[in-house]
Amino acid sequence: MINKFSLAIHGGAGVISKDTPPEKVEAYNMGLREALEAGVKILSSGGKAIDAVVAAVLSMEENPLFNAGKGAVYNSQGTHELDSSLMDGTNLKCGAVAASATTRNPILLAKAILEKSEHILLSSNGADNFALEVGLEQVNNHFFDTEHRYNAWLKAKSNDEVLLDHTAESKSSLGTVGAVAMDIYGNLAAGTSTGGMTNKNHGRIGDTPLIGAGTYANTATCAVSCTGHGELFIRNCTAYDLHARMLYLGLNIETAADMVIKELPEEAGGFIAVDSSGNIVMPFNSLGMFRGRADSSGMLETAIWE
Repeated sequence: MINKFSLAIHGGAGVISKDTPPEKVEAYNMGLREALEAGVKILSSGGKAIDAVVAAVLSMEENPLFNAGKGAVYNSQGTHELDSSLMDGTNLKCGAVAASATTRNPILLAKAILEKSEHILLSSNGADNFALEVGLEQVNNHFFDTEHRYNAWLKAKSNDEVLLDHTAESKSSLGTVGAVAMDIYGNLAAGTSTGGMTNKNHGRIGDTPLIGAGTYANTATCAVSCTGHGELFIRNCTAYDLHARMLYLGLNIETAADMVIKELPEEAGGFIAVDSSGNIVMPFNSLGMFRGRADSSGMLETAIWE
């Protein structure tokens, strides 16, 4: 036991306008603080990293400001398809869901797959049927509706565009959410959840449910959660890349993260990561990234821009 903990979260990265009204900025920061507090509550009482990650992500899935769970963006058919993943760095167990339509909290479904399924990734109806079997709350797809997401979809559809959730055209929105944690036992975990891109093709799957692309955790090195342009993180295996540079090159997390973010295409987005000593990095190459961090010293802070 090392008797200290660390937690980091993100709520999207991209062209986040500095002209965003102050009251919206405060609402975003409040949502990030609530997610941090949910995770800290578990870590400070000796709970596991994986449970803290789930609690933090769950808080953001329930907040309609974020593009995950309630408040997810619309696909090209005017419905919601939700992705999520969770990984335990102590044993490399993981669970993931793609294109869920009726499970209220995708992160809880990812956790159930990790714990109760012989598989890692379930999709669409199969994922929601599994969720029903294990007793997770099911909702009508319209449960995820919000007015500002609907209006953003109508605009994107009229322009025949597919929009990242945090582009200048959707400056009232946040993006993919995620959390990484180190608990007092030195164990790591990572989780990510998203509604994807506005007006995305029906059936499109991004990096979020792909272990090694958008999410990865190994207690020997680091826990990682990515946000931004999912296709770019898939091509670069970004989450695993950070782990690999630490493992094979012997780099510390700061040096490895700096290399990874510099090699990503411009405006790809960013990621959060924590190592087995509790060191946190939150690099991004976009204009901003909604993010926050907390630890056992009492530090708890959120940020959007540099």
